[in-house]
Amino acid sequence: MIKPRTAVIIAGIAVVLAFGTSAAVFAQNTQDPKLQPVDTILINGKVYTLNAKQSWAQAVAIRGEKIIAVGDDAEIEGLRGPATKVIDAGGKLILPGFVDCHIHFLEGSISLGQANLEGAKNPADIQRILREYAQKQAPDGWILGGGWNYAMFGEENLPHKKYLDELFPNRPAFLVGYDGHTSWANSKALALAGINKETPNPANGAIVRDPKTGEATGALKESASSLVGKLVPKPTRREKLAALRAGIHWANENGLTRVHSAGGDFEEFDLYDELRRQGHLTLRMYIAYFLNPPQLRPKDLAAIEGARKKYTGEWLSGGVVKMMIDGVVESHTAAMLEPYTDDSSTKGKLFWEPDKYTAAVAELDKRGLQLFTHAIGDYAVRTALDAYENAENMNHTRDRRPRIEHIETVTARDIPRFGKLGVIASMQPLHAYPDEDTLRVWAGNNGPDRASRAWVWNSIAKAGGHLAFGSDWNVVTLNPWEGLQMAVTRQTTQGTPAGGWLPQERVTLGQAIEAYTLGAAYAGRREKTEGSIEPGKLADVVIVSQNIFEIDPHAIAKTKVVKTIVGGKVVYDAEAK
Repeated sequence: MIKPRTAVIIAGIAVVLAFGTSAAVFAQNTQDPKLQPVDTILINGKVYTLNAKQSWAQAVAIRGEKIIAVGDDAEIEGLRGPATKVIDAGGKLILPGFVDCHIHFLEGSISLGQANLEGAKNPADIQRILREYAQKQAPDGWILGGGWNYAMFGEENLPHKKYLDELFPNRPAFLVGYDGHTSWANSKALALAGINKETPNPANGAIVRDPKTGEATGALKESASSLVGKLVPKPTRREKLAALRAGIHWANENGLTRVHSAGGDFEEFDLYDELRRQGHLTLRMYIAYFLNPPQLRPKDLAAIEGARKKYTGEWLSGGVVKMMIDGVVESHTAAMLEPYTDDSSTKGKLFWEPDKYTAAVAELDKRGLQLFTHAIGDYAVRTALDAYENAENMNHTRDRRPRIEHIETVTARDIPRFGKLGVIASMQPLHAYPDEDTLRVWAGNNGPDRASRAWVWNSIAKAGGHLAFGSDWNVVTLNPWEGLQMAVTRQTTQGTPAGGWLPQERVTLGQAIEAYTLGAAYAGRREKTEGSIEPGKLADVVIVSQNIFEIDPHAIAKTKVVKTIVGGKVVYDAEAK
């Protein structure tokens, strides 16, 4: 319900007063002597604005790419002209456009045409999916796909080539794990890559071997995946563009209006620019340069600075650098302060030497670039926090908003440092989905103490840290409604475990929405122009099928987007299908 309040006049605009007492219209300052009719109005909605001065409204007026006014129906109708497009929300919930703060967009888009193993229960189920997929493909090409997780293989926790060899003895198969850190190849693919008993492990990678025979099992950890991955036929430019169009449409269909790319897209800036020039880019892109170890090089700086200078608009922008300093818990490649509980022989390890990583962070921070650091283990998280603190002290910089991506486990003493240092906690709610992979493999590897601090969203927020949510697509779905439900329940879609897994780390629905909208905009240094529904900001909004504030939180994932509007234009309309 909108509370009556005194009308507020913004300088330079005549505010149209409602009949009786009503919500104030917050109108954009304009140099026009008279307020001109707007291009589009959204009426008869329940508008959750994320604007602290006006939390709820009924209607929105748009001119060009920006929001002009927010108020009730009568007030916004007063801005309607003969050519104004009217969108009747039918009483539905209107939200700011959602932002995915961690995505690998081209990879995800290409994966839409590959075998999807998400949801498979065991090797037999995987074989069924692959058999059906292969029937639709050319008979002699590569079998490609992903989405498998470690729990699908029972106590082994890792895939084995034998399951693929049974289906594909004469054609190569290469399937990337759901987390992107372990891959699965059959014997044919391993042979093409020349992998045998004598093949050494690459830096920051491991060829998993049979302990008795020394033969490769088909599981390839971290950088070892590239030994086979580099042989996979690369898609053509036309195929990439087609995949991106499909991915962009799917993102818009799910209510996304901007994404932050964390790798795999920087090299394709020109593809996104081509889509923009064609009018097909309906998703705003903030694209990071992926900086590989062992150190920052002059050619890295040239590429980073070149992109920052060239891509500066609202649709395409650079000026951000991603680094990955450890792996994942399930394969023991995340860097821990103490040994893994299930394998005391290892703590994992950092992919960067700490001094070289710290030096790179300091130099990039000095240049005003934003930094994303993948850090999953508690040692990696501490290393990133230390490097960010060092850069702030060295460069005397403030409000740089460096980010740590994932933060799957962290020590209690490091939790308050996010707020103290202004480090953004960029996290992916569905990574904490409490299925067998998480509760048995992830938690089992970590042990009870570290697992008690798993994905500590609420603890970071309570200690003054800023949250930003995303998906890590194609690791999990980019559907933010599933992420929202996970953030507020910490349960599976079947409602397990009862009461939620580590329920003290749940966040409120308002917090979760903010982490996908205004908090996400803040995490991308764009909160002044995006992230909330208020005058002067970009007209990126979504209308959804149900009021998620009024339903059982276990039904949030069933939310469907009715319309997605980006820059004042409807880019997805469920009713137009």
